[in-house]
Amino acid sequence: MKDHELAQFIASGNENAASELINNYGPMIRYIISPILSDKREREECFNDVVMRVVEKIESYSEAKGSFKSWLSVLTRNTALNRARKLRNEPDTQSIAANMAAFKDNPEEELIKSETLRKLELIVQNLSPRDKMLFYRKFYYCQPISQIAAEMGMTQRAAEGRIYRLKKKLREELGGENHE
Repeated sequence: MKDHELAQFIASGNENAASELINNYGPMIRYIISPILSDKREREECFNDVVMRVVEKIESYSEAKGSFKSWLSVLTRNTALNRARKLRNEPDTQSIAANMAAFKDNPEEELIKSETLRKLELIVQNLSPRDKMLFYRKFYYCQPISQIAAEMGMTQRAAEGRIYRLKKKLREELGGENHE
């Protein structure tokens, strides 16, 4: 079943929608959750939460805004991060943009934050495909370096080095101090 067909199937309210979602995307959902939540029971509860949220929030998915897989990835990641925050009793936030928007500063500070976010998005867009993949795996999906290295065909030391250089480059381009 293609993504748009799956989204329509889920939206139709069919009782087999959750099963179809799990058959098509269960491994991907588990893959995204696993580096964020270490406890097996928490991962399983989060998996169930994701499936339930997809069914509940399918109307918010729009094919015009992006692929179903991307939408599902973001929903899965945010659900896992929110669960991890609740376990640590941290405030509930959903993204870099949400973090920045959560604090209402004076107009000058808000402008600086929005410019920083815009710069970060531009910098990430202009990274090489390999560095972009490293960025998302490390800082978006919170994967451990050992997993990143193994799945990208690198040694752990090479992955650590690239991530170190990537952080240094981001810090320099965003105008932060360079601490070595």
